[in-house]
Amino acid sequence: MWTDRLSAVARDRLPAEAAETWIKLFQPGIRLAFAGPGPRVGRLGGNPALPPEMDWPSWPDNGPLNFIAEVDCAALPREFLSIPLPAEGTLLFFYFDGEHQPGYPDSALVENIEGSRVIFVSEGTAVTERTAPPGIDPYPSVDLFTEVVATAPEREHHLLDQTRTASGATLAEAVQTVLGPGRSGTDVFGELRWEVEEGPFHQVGGFAAPVQGSVENELADQVFAGSWSDPGFAEEAARWVLLAQIDSCEEADMCWGDVGRLYWVIRSEDLAAGRFEAARCTMQCG
Repeated sequence: MWTDRLSAVARDRLPAEAAETWIKLFQPGIRLAFAGPGPRVGRLGGNPALPPEMDWPSWPDNGPLNFIAEVDCAALPREFLSIPLPAEGTLLFFYFDGEHQPGYPDSALVENIEGSRVIFVSEGTAVTERTAPPGIDPYPSVDLFTEVVATAPEREHHLLDQTRTASGATLAEAVQTVLGPGRSGTDVFGELRWEVEEGPFHQVGGFAAPVQGSVENELADQVFAGSWSDPGFAEEAARWVLLAQIDSCEEADMCWGDVGRLYWVIRSEDLAAGRFEAARCTMQCG
């Protein structure tokens, strides 16, 4: 069962009510692993296959984006998908990686909307493999395979403040005195995930595995007109779901900041409508 390992460590380390409440929030995530029981689902790096009429994605006034990964939607185990992806077709992920650009300009941040791109290529669309534009050094190509893992809200996720245990405390309140290795409070949820998994944490769907705070809050902060304390802020954060995350990894020569992680997130309504161009990327590092 995909929940077994994380459930076991939660019950061992958390107060009983907090453990059972947190376990009920688990979602399956599709881990993109270098080897695993599932089929090949895509790859990191290499050269993308794009429709002949499509220009290579670029960030105006900065340059072409780096090709990060592709995911074959038909190869994903649909019974474990937490998000409504197309049954067929390919998702291509691009990001402006300043470390791999001439002159080392800054990498894209979440507020740089045009510094990343998600392209969906429908099944049956004619495509050709593209070589990267001048100045772009492609990452090594590494095949990815599927593995289903348990994911859960952690580190400032809005559900930790909204979900209550049987005795009435929120999950955030219920773990205030629970200590992890060098951490306490809601950080303990991330510590539990680290106890049952080893990186890199490449993933489609499920809850994000943040390096710092909630990636949903980070996106809400960019688009919401009010402050974090406004009631509408949590509502805006709840609209965003994880599309994919790509970790730093030596195999593909990818390193995001100080060994960080890229997250592509999208509003639920845009995902349901297939508006992948509305996805936004943020990077977190230690």
